[in-house]
Amino acid sequence: MSVSVKTPHEIELMRQSGHFLEQVHDQLASYIKPGISTKELDRIGEDLIRSLGCTPNFLNYNGFPGSFCISINDEVVHGIPSEDKVIQDGDLVKIDAGLIYKGYHSDAARTYAVGDVSPEAIQLMEVTKQSFFEGIKFAKAGNHLHDISKAIGAYAAKYRYGIVRDLVGHGIGTHLHEDPPIPNFPQKRPGIRLVPGMTLAIEPMINMGRADVAWLDDDWTVVTMDGSLSAHYENTVLITDGEPEILTLTKF
Repeated sequence: MSVSVKTPHEIELMRQSGHFLEQVHDQLASYIKPGISTKELDRIGEDLIRSLGCTPNFLNYNGFPGSFCISINDEVVHGIPSEDKVIQDGDLVKIDAGLIYKGYHSDAARTYAVGDVSPEAIQLMEVTKQSFFEGIKFAKAGNHLHDISKAIGAYAAKYRYGIVRDLVGHGIGTHLHEDPPIPNFPQKRPGIRLVPGMTLAIEPMINMGRADVAWLDDDWTVVTMDGSLSAHYENTVLITDGEPEILTLTKF
């Protein structure tokens, strides 16, 4: 396993990339309403990315046809934008996006409740988000990578949710997906030791029901096996000499 450690110059580029992606998420959120198609959201989001002088890193990545992954309700991740997929009142919508700024990638995901959403769905969304923050309490130099994994999994497990095991987080930098893989559940081994300059995309994917998932015939969209709701929350995180820096979230 080869984990890149960024130089101060690279960190500044990653920081700017993350800041731009945060802007995109913040602006796109206002368009997520009943009646809009996921294809239209994708078009708006791509325009926002390009208006900042950046490039969408999901577009054509391994053949993916959209600039954003937009997944609804039981879709866990990698939903393909479509004119036929229209957001409805009561939907749980996951927006996963990334961009490239001067050769450096950022990656972040958010889950949105649209209109009248059940209290159970709201709790799933909040627990998924908080599990990320529980994990990054351990994203400090000197700790081990799987300290993060254990903390995420332990928090979500208290609610008897299914913690997706087939998909994990990842390192990020000059490539969208770099070493190391970052599970969201406890591991037998401690994992690599964290050092300043590592940049990680940490992304809990939590199901209301079982952890099992399946891929649809489009070879991209991942759904819960039991049809239960799923939530997703992700940020690009920098390991520092002190507290971790969330590069895609300056306001929290």
